[in-house]
Parts: sequence; C-alpha cells; structure tokens
Amino acid sequence: MPALIGPDSNEAWHGGRQQHGTGRRRMAAQSLTLSSGYEMPMVGLGVWRMEPSAIRGLIHSALRIGYRHFDCAAKYQNEAEVGDALAEAFQTGLVKRGDLFITTKLWNSDHGCVIEACKDSLKKLQLDYLDLYLVHFPVASRHTGVGTPGSARGDDGVLDIDTTISLEATWRAMEDLVSMGLVRSIGISNYDIFLTRDCLAYAKIKPAVNQIEAHPYFQRDSLIKFCQKHGIRVTAHTPLGGSTANTELFGSISCLNDIVIKSLAEKYGKTPAQFVLRWGLQRNTAVIPKTSKEERLLENFAAFNFAISDEDMEKMKSIDRKHRTNQPGKFWGLDLFAG
Repeated sequence: MPALIGPDSNEAWHGGRQQHGTGRRRMAAQSLTLSSGYEMPMVGLGVWRMEPSAIRGLIHSALRIGYRHFDCAAKYQNEAEVGDALAEAFQTGLVKRGDLFITTKLWNSDHGCVIEACKDSLKKLQLDYLDLYLVHFPVASRHTGVGTPGSARGDDGVLDIDTTISLEATWRAMEDLVSMGLVRSIGISNYDIFLTRDCLAYAKIKPAVNQIEAHPYFQRDSLIKFCQKHGIRVTAHTPLGGSTANTELFGSISCLNDIVIKSLAEKYGKTPAQFVLRWGLQRNTAVIPKTSKEERLLENFAAFNFAISDEDMEKMKSIDRKHRTNQPGKFWGLDLFAG
C-alpha cells in the first residue's frame, strides 16, 4: 500500500496511481510507514464493545470490503472470538496473515508481566506475532491475573495503582517482545506530551504509534504535532467521538450532530461520519472507527474517495470543544487525565 503524502506535497495517491497538481492533494492515502519500517493501514476496525456473537460476521464482512487493520485489546475480553474469526478467514483463503495488521494492548493490571500477557493475547488471537502491541494506559494497577484484566479498586473506591512499576520498566519489557519476535512494532496509548517525551528519553526502541482519543470535539493538535515531529504515528481512537455508544456509557456529547459538520458533509455529498473520518485522515492520523452494523463498515471505509479543501479543514478548527468522550475514570474512582 502507498504511504501517505505529506500536507505540503503537490502529489497524492489515488487508486494506486500517483496524481499531480494541488487540486488533488492528500487524496486516497492507504497506509502510514512506522518507525519500525512496517506499514499500518490508515483505516482500521476497532472491536471494543463488539458483541462476541457478532464478531465473526463483522470481521469477515470487513475483510471482504477491504479492511486489513484490526484494533483489539485484552481489556475488551473478546480476543478469543476475534482469533476464531481470523483463523477461519485464513483457513478458507479469505485473507492471508501477512496481509493483515493486528493490534492489541497491554492492560493496566499486567504491567508487571508484559511477556506473559502478550503471549496470552497471541494464544487467544491464534497468532504467531502481533503487528503492534500498545501500552493501553500509562498506569500500572494491581495485578488481577494474566488473561483476566481488571481494574481493582481499594476500599475507598479508588483504582489501586501499583507505584512499584515504572513506565520505563514496562517499556523495557515491551522492547523485549520485539527482540523475542513476538511483536513487530510497539507503541503507547493515551499518553500526553510529557509522558510521550519521557518515553522517547528512555526508549531504546522508539514508540511507533501513540493511540489517542481524537475527533472534531477533541482535536489534540499540540499532541499530534509533537508526536509527528518526533516520528511517532498517531492513531485516533474514538474518531467519531464515540457517537451513541459513549453518550450512553459516559454521558458524552457526539460531534456527529454538529451543525458545522452536517453542513460540510452535505457540501461533499457524504455522511457526517464519512466527513469526520476523512478529516482525521487528512491530519495524517490513522482512524479506527468501531461499528456493530455491517452497513456502516462500507460507509466508514469510503473515507478515502474524496478530499476536503484546505479552507474547510481550517473551518473545522473552530468547533474544537476540548471534550474527552472516553472517560474511564468513571469506573476507576479518579480521573487520570485531570490536573
């Protein structure tokens, strides 16, 4: 797959052919080259909150549409179902392992047993290696058993944070996974500028990716610029602002009903979701929208077939609310992102 052409380039990729001229700039990029040298498809499918019984059908439909990037996590507790779906896809010739980019994540309670946790995820996913393994959150919590990721809280109702495990120690173990051949690329998730900077200072292997919440109501310009300046690719989780799912779970506000987004989407003849995903792609970020509806798979994947003008990209900056929709602190008894 072709790598993304930068925002200052007069060249763009479309349908596998290079197009010239400023009018077609930043069109139809397919993948990002990581610092590890591997390619990461820019549109992926997130499996968070995906019902186990629906996973097989959704993944196989996604593969037929053209998805090659799947974003998993031990905490989602559906790696085994994803593994069954992938194994069947390999066995039937629907896709080859080498064509896919599979991400999963180390949960907070497993910072003290990184290798064991990774091997457990590989076993459930029925894979020999991971394309990308991420530190899910920059915090170690009380161990609850490999394969049983938990968020243990004390009698005070506050998350039991393990203060004996540093993020540097966790990263050292992540680096060991690469040398062991279990993981091709390693990265971080939900790290701010300061924690990312610290990781760069002690890393022998630079984090290839920082996966963060990013969408029109939470644009994260400074963090994205910092990561990109230092060769760290950014994947936007919750790229649609969580939509109905996060409204129900966290009481968040969805950007898809924003009047500016609706107006611009209509201008381009796209749905608000397609417009928002394209906006994310033109910021040189990968996007991993989650959906439990097969008809949305094709809609989300169509974000490559148009380009947003520089003027409209600039207009989008005005609607940033600095509004985080994914708020795990609701379950932890404290907000790790608070000052």
